[in-house]
Amino acid sequence: MKKILTYGTFDLLHCGHINLLKRARELGDHLTVGLSTDNFDMLKNKKSYHNYEHRKMILEAIRFVDKVIPEHTWEQKVHDVLQNDIDIFVMGDDWKGHFDFLQEYCQVIYFPRTVGVSTTKIKKDFSSALNV
Repeated sequence: MKKILTYGTFDLLHCGHINLLKRARELGDHLTVGLSTDNFDMLKNKKSYHNYEHRKMILEAIRFVDKVIPEHTWEQKVHDVLQNDIDIFVMGDDWKGHFDFLQEYCQVIYFPRTVGVSTTKIKKDFSSALNV
């Protein structure tokens, strides 16, 4: 069985998230998603609309996702790869090079982002619409 791992906040789910999850799952037999906890998001200066439990429930309902684990720190990735017997680590190419240190433990792949969509853009668009 080939196991895949990716991470993210996955707030305000959009087609870019679905594309990443679908492409990641197509690489193997089992996809684990490391989901940023609310506390970890605060450390990253991110504010999610949905709390961790709601984001986890949404991810678990997506057919490409087999397992969701909490992401508490940047440093836990090696542990997660080893603990979950991961073969391939996947992230968007906006993180290209940041996780190359994991190549000692598994294959690392950076996927191109879906053009024209991001949670940040959605939040800006809503903010602009409300200010009209």
